Amino acid sequence: MAFLKLSTSRKCSQLLLQESLRNDLYTRLVRSLTTTNGSGELQQQQQQRRNNSVAATAASTVDNKPKWDTLDTSFANPEATFKSKTTWEIFRAYIVYQLCSSNYLVENNMQLMKICKMVFGEKLFTLMMKMTFYGHFVAGEDQYRIVPTLKRLRSFGVKPILDYSVEEDITQEEAEKREVESSMSEVEKMDQSAAQKEDSVSAEKIGGSLPQYHVDKQFADRRYKVQSARTYFYLNEATCERNMEVFQNCLDAVAGATYGTGITAIKLTALGRPQLLLQLSEVIMRARTLASEIMGGKGNVIGQQLTLEELDKRLFEAGIKDTKKFLEKVTKDSQGVIHLFPWSGLLNENSELSDTFRVPCLKEGRMVRLLSQLSKKEEEMFRNMVHRLNTLVQTATDLDVRIMIDAEQTYFQPAISRLTLELMQKYNTEKAVVFNTYQCYLKDTLNEVKTDLNQAKRQKFYFGAKLVRGAYIDQERARAAALGYTDPTNPSYEATTKMYHDTLTECLTRIKVLKDQGDVANKIGIMVASHNEDTVRFALSQDT
Repeated sequence: MAFLKLSTSRKCSQLLLQESLRNDLYTRLVRSLTTTNGSGELQQQQQQRRNNSVAATAASTVDNKPKWDTLDTSFANPEATFKSKTTWEIFRAYIVYQLCSSNYLVENNMQLMKICKMVFGEKLFTLMMKMTFYGHFVAGEDQYRIVPTLKRLRSFGVKPILDYSVEEDITQEEAEKREVESSMSEVEKMDQSAAQKEDSVSAEKIGGSLPQYHVDKQFADRRYKVQSARTYFYLNEATCERNMEVFQNCLDAVAGATYGTGITAIKLTALGRPQLLLQLSEVIMRARTLASEIMGGKGNVIGQQLTLEELDKRLFEAGIKDTKKFLEKVTKDSQGVIHLFPWSGLLNENSELSDTFRVPCLKEGRMVRLLSQLSKKEEEMFRNMVHRLNTLVQTATDLDVRIMIDAEQTYFQPAISRLTLELMQKYNTEKAVVFNTYQCYLKDTLNEVKTDLNQAKRQKFYFGAKLVRGAYIDQERARAAALGYTDPTNPSYEATTKMYHDTLTECLTRIKVLKDQGDVANKIGIMVASHNEDTVRFALSQDT
């Protein structure tokens, strides 16, 4: 199962004709990417689509639906480009794109909008925005007003991803204050006990110092150098509850307006305290180092066919004796160890997070705690975040809506990806409901995808991935340079393109293997979420 998402980019305003065409050709590209041969297979997959309500699975055409125009991968056909647009919409798009091509306007948009609101007044400013930027980029103000737009787009083969994009209008000072306060644990704010300090020192021996997983005021405003992604700043648990309710409304709107399995996107930073994601991310990275040490530097555990007995032997030889509880929690199957930790326990709303991560330290020959002791209040906050996640995904499952977990900054991403993979294991039992987002400007993306595909295969759940280039590259590079850790991003545009194509190829190759084996091909669902014409052509050229 593969999808192709195409959308506009404000930095390509001079390519109006090409950008507009990307929106209009969405479903034609999806259909081309998922075309199958053979009437028997086609009928079987049509039946599967009816049973599962899965949009854009394998069939490219259905007799009772309109025939789409021949696909033009040159993206240079004006007639196809503007077929779905009125003259006013074309004129408005031209004006909007020209304005968006100005770096000054883009970088100072908040200040300029405030000035315009003061000069023209609230009502006239609102009218101007609805006639220009808001009217061009936004489908509607609520779940009812979006319906006419969605119906018209559907008549041209375009299906939507509903994305709640409202952000708070707060100052840089307020953003920094909120982020710093919500990213520090209570332990960090007070004097640690001798035992806690000893655990912290021991934990650092597994992976060394990891400054990227600690808040830094210079980068506390996460909007810094980010123009194309929503940003949520934690205020309190009540705000997270309201965000969850908004996301639920989005799921309801998608279910009622997309005439089939719809898609919506959410951000985990809207649902919980950033400190918890930071701490969990640091634990995950240290756990990876531990796994590599146990495997003698050969990488992660999942591909090594390590038996529980062999793991016990290696720990015993390192002088670590009290490993019984640790070994009981190791995730394994008939092929060996999958994970050193019971990651699925993260979704247990009754579990204690800080008790989960006591691990063997080979350098000290004893068990140490990777995660600083959390207070009862912080444990409750983590359970609240997990409850919100479970609620949203269960709602999506009940409504037959796919839910895509957005990627965020690399210091949050290990936790976000781990929680998302465990949500897949729990909910993607019959089809891909939960999708993880992979940012291909990162150096480790291909390895991450391979590992996650292996986990999906071993644990027998449906894998969902949305492939993007990424939205935080300037911020990531600046933060790495300032804090003194290795830049996680690819060095060039060409390297990012290669990473994207290699990652997509890996996914499509595995889909082909499933088909060749007579297995269910949609066990792997991929969305090619690219603004790039060459990447679209590359995706269409792949033989799956």
